[in-house]
Amino acid sequence: MGNLLDYLAWRGDLSLDRVPFGPVDGLVLSVLSYVHFDGPAQGEESVPLGEAAEEYLTLPPARRGRFRCETDLALLRALADSPRFARLGLCRCADRFVPKEETQFAALTVLLDDGSAFLAFRGTDGTLVGWKEDFNLSFMDVVPAQLEAAGYIQDFAASFPGQLRLGGHSKGGNLAAAGGALSAVKVRDRIASVWSFDGPGLNPYLLARPGYQELRTRLRSFVPRSSVVGLLLAHEEPHTVVDSDQQGLFQHDPYSWQVLGPDFVRLEEVDAGSRLIDRTLKNWLAGLTGAQRETVADTLYELLSSGDVKTVKEALEPRHLAGALRAALDADPQDLLTVAGSLARLAGAALRAL
Repeated sequence: MGNLLDYLAWRGDLSLDRVPFGPVDGLVLSVLSYVHFDGPAQGEESVPLGEAAEEYLTLPPARRGRFRCETDLALLRALADSPRFARLGLCRCADRFVPKEETQFAALTVLLDDGSAFLAFRGTDGTLVGWKEDFNLSFMDVVPAQLEAAGYIQDFAASFPGQLRLGGHSKGGNLAAAGGALSAVKVRDRIASVWSFDGPGLNPYLLARPGYQELRTRLRSFVPRSSVVGLLLAHEEPHTVVDSDQQGLFQHDPYSWQVLGPDFVRLEEVDAGSRLIDRTLKNWLAGLTGAQRETVADTLYELLSSGDVKTVKEALEPRHLAGALRAALDADPQDLLTVAGSLARLAGAALRAL
């Protein structure tokens, strides 16, 4: 068994006309969306993916766009060396980050050899804004990034006549599903598949929309055996469980997912720990009103973002946590009580789930 990089070493010399585009390819391109490409790849005209990867890798580190982790650089090298991917067209690399609107959205498009296009949506990037928007999914009918995803799909479809494939990892999977569901009927009819890789589900508002119901048979979720993120909110579509060489929450890392030959190593179901966490979180959220969820998310965000803090990693550093505690002294006491009460409910839900 191996991971995505092994897959590219094993299958990278097989063109798409020899071995059709599949879910592992979809995960590869979904992970690619975490790389911040600048230059020509942002336009409507496509550039060869291999050339874009080579250009990115040859830039001095200080001039490169951000990426999720160091392994992303190894992925770029493998894609540049892979006949299966290197000649595919990369275009429309979009990136919108608006803290005031609590919006973090990014996507890219890869033109496939079969005349279709794969639209990959980026997951949460580690910023506090991205984290806050994830929480907003629990109480808002539609978050700004989902509307951005629908607009991205609509704009691309207006100038592209072929079939569309949508996908993304983590929140990117949610954006692929929501963006497809919110698209116009004529666009939805051209969506061949939607793949969500350990992405949160949708809320009741989106699940009830005709767009989701129409796409449900073309939507599939892939989750690791100890999935947490991919079981959040609600899913009505079928899911595939994938083996991972990591434990617990670290299985959310797509590079840990196990591949053998052309496909994921598939399992029958998620493990007992994943089912326990799923029950706990669903019971907890069910015990909170929409207003309480909003208060908890807003209050925690305001406390953690006090001072010059941009990322979750920074916010959890001791010096910044001390600043958050000082900010709590000026917070609305009723809001703090709501947060404390919700955390107590979470503890109670965990005990009941055992």
